[in-house]
Amino acid sequence: MPVLYATLLLCVYGFFTNLRPSEPFLTAYLMGPDKNLTETQVVSEIYPVWTYSYLALLFPVFLATDYLRYKPVLILQATSLVVTYVMLLKTQGVLAMQLLEFFFGLATASEVAYFSYIYSVVEPALYQRVTGFCRSITLFGSAAGALTGQLLFSVAKVRLVHLIIITLTSASVAFVAPWFLPMPKRSLFFHNSTGSAEEMERNSKSLMEKTEELETEVPLKRLDKSTIPRSPEAESPSSGLLEVLRMLFDDFLHCYRCRPLLAWSLWWAMATCGYFQIINYVQALWENIRPSQEYEIYNGYVETLSTLFGALAALLAGYLPICWTLWGELALCVLSLLMSACVFVMDAPRNIWMSYASYVFFRATYMLLITVATYQIAASLNMQRYALVFGVNTFMALVLQSLITVVVVDSAGLGLDVFTQFLIYGGYFAVISVVFLVAGLHKVASRRRSEKEVPANNPTEAGSLSSYQ
Repeated sequence: MPVLYATLLLCVYGFFTNLRPSEPFLTAYLMGPDKNLTETQVVSEIYPVWTYSYLALLFPVFLATDYLRYKPVLILQATSLVVTYVMLLKTQGVLAMQLLEFFFGLATASEVAYFSYIYSVVEPALYQRVTGFCRSITLFGSAAGALTGQLLFSVAKVRLVHLIIITLTSASVAFVAPWFLPMPKRSLFFHNSTGSAEEMERNSKSLMEKTEELETEVPLKRLDKSTIPRSPEAESPSSGLLEVLRMLFDDFLHCYRCRPLLAWSLWWAMATCGYFQIINYVQALWENIRPSQEYEIYNGYVETLSTLFGALAALLAGYLPICWTLWGELALCVLSLLMSACVFVMDAPRNIWMSYASYVFFRATYMLLITVATYQIAASLNMQRYALVFGVNTFMALVLQSLITVVVVDSAGLGLDVFTQFLIYGGYFAVISVVFLVAGLHKVASRRRSEKEVPANNPTEAGSLSSYQ
């Protein structure tokens, strides 16, 4: 019952935090009569603040999440979302919108507490099921919000400011849920007793035995068999900050020595960087192609379809007949090239319908690959390393995104127009494709070379062949 209670509250929280009818129309709202901001102000001065804030806050929030045991950070996230939409509704000017983006960056960085909380209150045997429930409800909330916003805007002719009010109401409902969550007694690093750690290890081993046949196909599995020794201080109920940082660094070195994990993590960081740029600025692109002040826009339908197709692609990822350990790099090459083509089609023809369709295919392809990448990485790690590896990958994605934003988007840099930006993003995914083409060809060539060397190094086999001849 406590697990069911916590899961239901998390689902309620996840649904209402993602139920944002105003989200598909944010750029139109900022550039419309309610805020009366220019495209340059929105794209080059306001939106980049989210990227910088997310990057700056990710690591401190990650540590605070573990130290405070998740629940306070969930409350912080809910508070940040309420503040974000209150400011979006009430304040005016570029500076206020930049502060708003900072609070939204804080809310985004705090998302680490959502799934981390699950692992602190349920048994390892329930991780997959509970994670599936919570992830599905967040996707459903996002799709429902986009569809609701589009129907209210197109059919009921509701003003955009009223969609902001509905989104604020949804965030206020979500604000109530985390206060009633039970407070976890342990966390992964700062509050991890020896007993609980041993129990988690036993449960993890039992799970591994049940899925042994599947995991033997993944070469990363050996990472779970060797664990880094922990000092007594690290296993105490309240480890010091320096000890936790040393433990994280040791785990970092241990995990990223594995070449397959490194390859999938590299794709994760590079592709997520490009994905963030696309979803951040695609509304500005659509606004240029089809201005909302002159034409009917259908951003909500597009976001709904892209979310649903993305969820379907993520669901089907586990059924693809591909040996990812052998052909993973080449598959990443081909599908990254497809993502590059989608970005070019979004931009070059200047046709809103082609741009909408390409965006749907782009998001579905990304969701497919990020799901495969998540599985390929997670299959090699015990639960204590999930947050570290996924956090490092996200951090590297944000570093790359910040560099691109400073050079391409920010008014302090080149401050390019949105059409030129998307041409660069399409070229960026083409570069990712080339990187993994080279990596895939090298892997296949190395494998064939090693297969040819085996008979030559096997005296028995060589002798039998010579006698046969």
